[in-house]
Amino acid sequence: MKPYELTATAAAAAIRAKELSPVELVDSVLDRINQVQSRLGAYVTVTADRARDAARAVEREIAAGRSRGPLHGIPMGLKDLIDVAGIATTASSRVRATHRAESDSAVAAHLDAAGAVLLGKTHTHEFAYGLITPQTRNARNPTRVAGGSSGGSAVAVASGAATFAVGTDTGGSIRVPAALNGVVGLKPTYGRVSRHGVVPLSWSLDHVGPITRTVADAALVLNALSGYDSRDPASVHTPAETAPPDFTRLRIGIPNNYYFDHVDPEITATVWRAIEHLRDLGAQLVDVEIPMTRYIKATQWGLMVPEASSAHEQTLRTSGEQYGDDIRVLLEAGELLSAGDYLRAQRARTMMRRAWTDMLAEVDLIAAPSVPLTAAPVGQETVTWPDGTAEAVSDAYVRLAAPANITGTPALSLPVGHDRMGLPIGMQLIGHPFGEATLLSVGRAYEQTAPDRLLDASNLL
Repeated sequence: MKPYELTATAAAAAIRAKELSPVELVDSVLDRINQVQSRLGAYVTVTADRARDAARAVEREIAAGRSRGPLHGIPMGLKDLIDVAGIATTASSRVRATHRAESDSAVAAHLDAAGAVLLGKTHTHEFAYGLITPQTRNARNPTRVAGGSSGGSAVAVASGAATFAVGTDTGGSIRVPAALNGVVGLKPTYGRVSRHGVVPLSWSLDHVGPITRTVADAALVLNALSGYDSRDPASVHTPAETAPPDFTRLRIGIPNNYYFDHVDPEITATVWRAIEHLRDLGAQLVDVEIPMTRYIKATQWGLMVPEASSAHEQTLRTSGEQYGDDIRVLLEAGELLSAGDYLRAQRARTMMRRAWTDMLAEVDLIAAPSVPLTAAPVGQETVTWPDGTAEAVSDAYVRLAAPANITGTPALSLPVGHDRMGLPIGMQLIGHPFGEATLLSVGRAYEQTAPDRLLDASNLL
């Protein structure tokens, strides 16, 4: 196995055992970037010289007995919404082509303190306002979409061009590309990870979280990212986590509505096999009804669209011609929504959060598909379901992800199989607020016991 194929957990163990040096690891991943970047387009900017300098510094620290923890020397990518001092944060847009960050975001500062090595900035759908990431291609099949908006981060991890990466999630933008590329994506609880220094899309819905190859890696990265930050108004002091229940007492909620509606039959069958595997490990399956489903789409768009337009109000007027046509239309549309519409969406959000709290009181987590269809062919705009219903591909991808953004609950996507074309299928685990430990425990149990789950980067194109 080549160093770029290692998980973060395995790479950290090899570095601790002095079987692998940080310089060897970083060089291997940079070589891998050179191999796949022209085909997959995961990165906006690759900071190779900076990465090599950092790896040599890490090697000296470790040799001197100064270890910063499990991410010390582990190479990673950051979505190009996340500020790193002295490096451009373009948001994959011409609007910010000349931007240079003056200081580190909270996320970059946390990871730097943990000793992680920055490889570069990964592509996003422009300003994270989309579910495709058109600059980037799927790591399994470049004729398919990467998913978005953290498509560059997911493809970098899936292709071996980063050992882990960080993305943002406003309506599924971590979980969707993770599911479509066969890796793990975690959207933490709202307020758990600071968004200071991250280009906003929608302050009511934005989250920052890890994209990794395994659930164990996601736990390592989440631990480094978490912490209260007074500079983010949504940031909270994370309550002490209780130990996750053992499987003999674990109650997994299985939605009897919404999450299995208009879902590809191969995805339904694969996710059900994964759920049954968890049952075989000892979990109890409990039917649950998802509340207020008729309001999910209206609430998601009623919050996101006006908040995005507000965030871009000045640049839309001064640099409107530099936005992509699709993004400019959305931003202009957001200015047409009334204050009453926005307040109704906020009220619906509050009601939905309360209803989800009541539903989750009956279970420890919910298991469902991450997305209703696997990676669509590049250029496909709509999907038609067997009952004749037509749906935009982007709307389909956001549909099963949005509830966790609206309610702020943590959600983990992990790969559980493939369709007949070999495209990855993801299962989503949704938990109680600040219940990431339970999600990670269940996800880890699955990946340790289910066959043929782990991504092998050497098998990629």
